Amino acid sequence: MSTTDGRVRAPADAGTDPLGDPYLRTRFALPARPATFLRRQRLVVHLNQALRTPLTLVNGSAGAGKTLLTADWAAGLRSPVAWLTVEAGDHRPGVFWAYVFESLRVYGVRAADAAGAPADPSGVGRGLLTSLAAELNALDRPVVLVLDEYDRMTNPEVAAQLEFVLRHSGPGLRLVLVTRTEPLLPLHRYRAADELTEIRGAELSFTPQEADALLRLHGLRLPAHAASALVERTRGWAAGLRLSALAAGESTDPERYLKEFETDHSMVADFLLSEVLKGRPEETQDLLLRVSVLDRFCPDLADALTLRSDAERLLAGLHRENAFIERLGHSWYRLHPLFREILRAHLRERLPGTEAELHLRAARWLRRCGFLPETLAHGAAGGDFDLAAGALVEDLAIGQLFAGLRSDSLAQLFAGMGPEAASPASDLVRAADALARRDLDHGLGRLRRAQEQLSGTEDSPGLVTAGLVAARLSCTLLEALAGRLTGCPARAEQAAATAEELRRDLPHALLDEHPELTALLLTHVGSARLWEGRFDDARAALTRVAGAPGGPATVLPRVESMGHLALLDYLSGWLGRAERRALAAVSEAERAGLPRPPGAGLGRLVLAAVAVDRQELGRARALLDETAGLPAREHDPVPTAGRALAAARLLLDTGEAHAAAEAAEPALAAAVASPWAESHAAVVRSAAGLAAGRPDEAVRLLHGVCADQPVCAVEAAGIQVAAGQPRAAAELLGAVRARGRTGPAVSVGAALVRARLAQESGDTVTARRLVARALLGARRERLRRPFLQAGDWIEPLLATAPLHELAEGWLLPGRTRAHGEPVRSGPDPALLVPVELSARELDVLRRLARMMSAQEIAADLYVSVNTVKTHLKSAYRKLAVNRRGDAVRRARELGLL
Repeated sequence: MSTTDGRVRAPADAGTDPLGDPYLRTRFALPARPATFLRRQRLVVHLNQALRTPLTLVNGSAGAGKTLLTADWAAGLRSPVAWLTVEAGDHRPGVFWAYVFESLRVYGVRAADAAGAPADPSGVGRGLLTSLAAELNALDRPVVLVLDEYDRMTNPEVAAQLEFVLRHSGPGLRLVLVTRTEPLLPLHRYRAADELTEIRGAELSFTPQEADALLRLHGLRLPAHAASALVERTRGWAAGLRLSALAAGESTDPERYLKEFETDHSMVADFLLSEVLKGRPEETQDLLLRVSVLDRFCPDLADALTLRSDAERLLAGLHRENAFIERLGHSWYRLHPLFREILRAHLRERLPGTEAELHLRAARWLRRCGFLPETLAHGAAGGDFDLAAGALVEDLAIGQLFAGLRSDSLAQLFAGMGPEAASPASDLVRAADALARRDLDHGLGRLRRAQEQLSGTEDSPGLVTAGLVAARLSCTLLEALAGRLTGCPARAEQAAATAEELRRDLPHALLDEHPELTALLLTHVGSARLWEGRFDDARAALTRVAGAPGGPATVLPRVESMGHLALLDYLSGWLGRAERRALAAVSEAERAGLPRPPGAGLGRLVLAAVAVDRQELGRARALLDETAGLPAREHDPVPTAGRALAAARLLLDTGEAHAAAEAAEPALAAAVASPWAESHAAVVRSAAGLAAGRPDEAVRLLHGVCADQPVCAVEAAGIQVAAGQPRAAAELLGAVRARGRTGPAVSVGAALVRARLAQESGDTVTARRLVARALLGARRERLRRPFLQAGDWIEPLLATAPLHELAEGWLLPGRTRAHGEPVRSGPDPALLVPVELSARELDVLRRLARMMSAQEIAADLYVSVNTVKTHLKSAYRKLAVNRRGDAVRRARELGLL
């Protein structure tokens, strides 16, 4: 296939798919046309119409000649062409779109450094597809994307995504589907709009003249009536013609043989078995039958199945003879799918009971050579789950059961594991599966059993000696997770220490292949430390994960760590920092193409809590509703307490005091109490009691609040003042440790409590000064809750001119003249505080100033519309505005634009 300069563009070797495996480059290569291929000009002319319609369908039965026809046509095009052969594994949206992106990159349609690629095999975000459509729509010349064997795609979700990209790519994409079945696309709409080119089975069928030409290429010269009879009997089926030509070539009477050829499926099978295999040596037939259990094979693997050493010679000969064996490159082959299916059926009849043993021979060979995914598949197919589990654990890949990249497929693969699988590795897999589902009883029981077997054992079934260290290291990952889920930081810390010792006995190369292991372990340790209230230690562990190099293997631990860091910032009183980290977690998940990543749930909970403090209660409720549908893995101590915190404060602020008190204490069993979780719960219950008119009970409930939790201590002091306990409030404020890590939420709350104490003691001047300080500290964070919850005492102070100016526009409504223009008295309060916008927020504002819509900005920046809206909300908050025009005006006044 030619590029614009006439040279052949070769695919480049780079990158891995969402499962962590290298891309199969053969899937991007145009299939080679055999010497006996017949170019049919009438079909080429029809296919040329594909350059003028968005969608082209080449639809016919197996062996109808669809692929070779399309490949021959594509090779002669001057327009850019990308080719992808779809496989059964592509039913997972992330895998399918990753290969589409890579195909476009390989053929030069996308730049080598183009951003964005799916990381989760089970899904892909809408933003990533929007960016792709915008990129294609901007091309100077349309690209032809050929999806061969598209009938393997049976996932309606992928079909809907493909139609979305096609519809929004405009003239930049010409999609060609080569398929056996009707695709799940709205073909009727494309037909009605005259935007569909169709080549179907009837048109693909050979005419008598074409059949005669094909037979001549095979060395057969038949009378015209004989060729016409063959076309009639085969209905012009390309594979049938080819098969019959091959068989007739060995017959003493080709014309008679072709006349008697049957075309139904059983006859084709009989033909393949009796004519293609007939006459071949016994060892060749045995080889073909045995390799039929494999998706792909090389000579050494084939020898492992036959227990001989002649596969290299036999396979090379079969390939030269076009005996339904395709060469994939690098000495790897695969059988024609139809041929393989028929061979496997014949294997069961000819060598009954052999199939399982062949799978196990393949699994053992693949394990020795480091092909983990195929090892697991064949081990499970052969019924040896000890072998499969041993390979997973020995390769340090047990983290993949959690990391989301292959967790679903691995869980399905091991779902058939029975009690006969009794190795430590099998119990570790069972433990991992149970802990991933938050089945603690089952998971911890299986983990203990595996540890008992591994303790002092040097020769465990299913694990070679080198694998014992890997198994013990896998145990530490599960131990750290157990410590996190049971609220036992000491258990997680001990697991981390043991892991550090075990790592010294493993090759660095093996550890480097599985960064998710360390990332997951540190995330669990950081979560346990956060639960215990060791904020600095938790931040150290979580920052290592969040700052680790990006990649599909660690995207979920990174997202989860960023969510934990956001919660740490929130608990320390830094609303702005918490919001930025939480948004970063959500954005990271979106960039990776993760539709609903479990780790992003904590980020959304933090955003909900921040929204409550800013009194954006509708947004808070919507964010909480989003997290309610996240997977079960999100339900462990820290996220559970985080959700209770946000939900209880929201209920309290909407007047549902009793419900808030109940929500503050979720049903959660933990080995160690969490000081911040208990303190926040105590504050909510106390506030609920005060709202219900029980001040004495409110004060009593605050006994669980400690000064080591400054945010809670300040809120507790405010409740004590309201309950008539000013001395206790002052003492509590005095006990709060002034640490540099506490944020505006602490200083603002403390200033308001002291202001009320001063006001009630008659020192109005001090009260005003403290309220002014609180307003200045809260304005940039848009921290409204402390003022709105302060009570009636603050209203007269806010009514005074200096304080009203500081509160106007973000805490209090702005005054307007009769004709609706805002009253401007003195300098704009927002200008008193410096504004720092992120680079992306400035990008959005610049485009906003050019009157671009959110959709246009998203397309221009290659992000989703939701991401644009998120950046706009953040910019509005920092600029203290609520409208687009005001944001542009304020940014210009500050010299930002």
